[in-house]
Amino acid sequence: MIIAVDAMGGDYAPSEIVKGAALGSKNHGVDVILVGDEARIKSCLPPDLSRSSRVEIKHASEIIGMDEHASAIRTRKDASVVVTASLVKENKADAMVCAGNTAAAMAVAALRLGRIAGIDRPAIASVMPSPGGGTVMLDAGAVVNCSSENLRQFAVMGSIYADKVLSIANPRVGLLSVGEEKSKGNDVIKAAHEAISSTSLNFIGNVEGCDLFSGRTDVVVCDGFAGNVALKTAEGLAGYIERLIKEELHAHPLAYIPLAMLKPFLGRIKKNLDYSEYGGAPLLGLNGMCIICHGRSKARAISNAVRAAKEAASRGVVSAIRDSLAAPNEAVAGKEA
Repeated sequence: MIIAVDAMGGDYAPSEIVKGAALGSKNHGVDVILVGDEARIKSCLPPDLSRSSRVEIKHASEIIGMDEHASAIRTRKDASVVVTASLVKENKADAMVCAGNTAAAMAVAALRLGRIAGIDRPAIASVMPSPGGGTVMLDAGAVVNCSSENLRQFAVMGSIYADKVLSIANPRVGLLSVGEEKSKGNDVIKAAHEAISSTSLNFIGNVEGCDLFSGRTDVVVCDGFAGNVALKTAEGLAGYIERLIKEELHAHPLAYIPLAMLKPFLGRIKKNLDYSEYGGAPLLGLNGMCIICHGRSKARAISNAVRAAKEAASRGVVSAIRDSLAAPNEAVAGKEA
């Protein structure tokens, strides 16, 4: 298994990206190709991994900055994100990981890899923490204005991802709306409800924002506007809860409870709320696997993104989506039509 990583993308590139990719190679047993400025990449490699046969460097002379327009991919053919996608296109890598300019990464992945037949728009599938271990939400920001058909396709892809990667048999699919009744929502949501109901998916109907974390559903389908707002709200809330706990502990030392007893408990909470534990989000609907990471990703997040790329590629998510759309009645996730 070979994972190509854009070493120059992200707020902490290349140092944290390089360290994380090398760590991911070591921890998850994959080969990694680091794409970008060779000299800078070499200077960031941990000494014990600088000579590893599992870490390769592919030089790319250009960079697309975080604030640049995605159209830059058309003129900078040797940009690190463009070269990274090309490695997957040319079957020199099984998946790509990028923490840089999200719009550029999505654009070049779609351009180089192409969409799966039957998918109109690719979607970012983000895993949200829940009692069941995780709820897949898509789209998390790729498609702001969706049609009902887009949402139906997202439901199919999300169900397959939950089945293949999260090992959830016959995952429950919910459609994000302003109420549980099928009469609730705008015209697009109502049409999407009908469209998803006609598939063989385990569709439980409309769900609300609170269900992202309740464990009631395994897949939440929404447009990229609502999904991205929900994702950023969850990240902000997680940060607030962490700060609140720290402030309360400092203000009220709880002398009658040894702090050492609280550390494992607090550590588990932090881990469940930390986006870096999930690594990155797959861009589903393409003829190749692309993992989109948070721009603020540090080494641990990139290492986990390498793991996510390995899991998605090795478990055949792309081929499963392709086969499902080619099959009659979209028999997916172990449920026959």
